[in-house]
Order: sequence, then C-alpha cells, then structure tokens
Amino acid sequence: MTDPVTRAAELLKGHRASIDRLDAILVYTLAERFKHTQSVGRLKAEHDLPPSDPTREAQQIERLERLAKEADLDPEFARKFLSFVISEVIRHHENFQK
Repeated sequence: MTDPVTRAAELLKGHRASIDRLDAILVYTLAERFKHTQSVGRLKAEHDLPPSDPTREAQQIERLERLAKEADLDPEFARKFLSFVISEVIRHHENFQK
C-alpha cells in the first residue's frame, strides 16, 4: 500500500502533466486564432474597413460568457480574457492600416 504523501505526489504529478498539455493546447489554439484574425486584418485594410467592429465584439463577448457558464467557468474571467484577446487583435488590425 502506498503512503498518503507518495500518493499525493503521484496525483500532483498527473495534474501538472494535464495542465502542461492544456497550456500547450491553449498556446497553439491562440496562435491559430491569431492567424485567422491577421487574415481578417489584412482583408479589412485592403478594403478600407475599420479595424474594430464593436457589434461583433459585443456578440463575441456575450457568446463567450454563455459558453463559460455552460463550462462552469467564471463568465467575468472569460469576458476579461476575450477583451484582452480582442484588444490585441485590434492592435494588429491597426498595424495593417498603416
């Protein structure tokens, strides 16, 4: 029989391995997302469209908050996270406008 401290260490190691895998998934997913938003930014610049679309952004924030609730994630955290991502996207889009 394994002692409780050894068992806890094994569980901790397993959780950390899962966290590391999920962090990698998040990074690669964000990279893929930004590839698409870069394409959107170039398209907007080519057609003299504004870098920001407040209606779309509000819809996306509402959608993400709803998804967060379904996933049992704090909707406020999800909103802040998406707001940060959107601000980065807009910054990239503005760079295409120059």
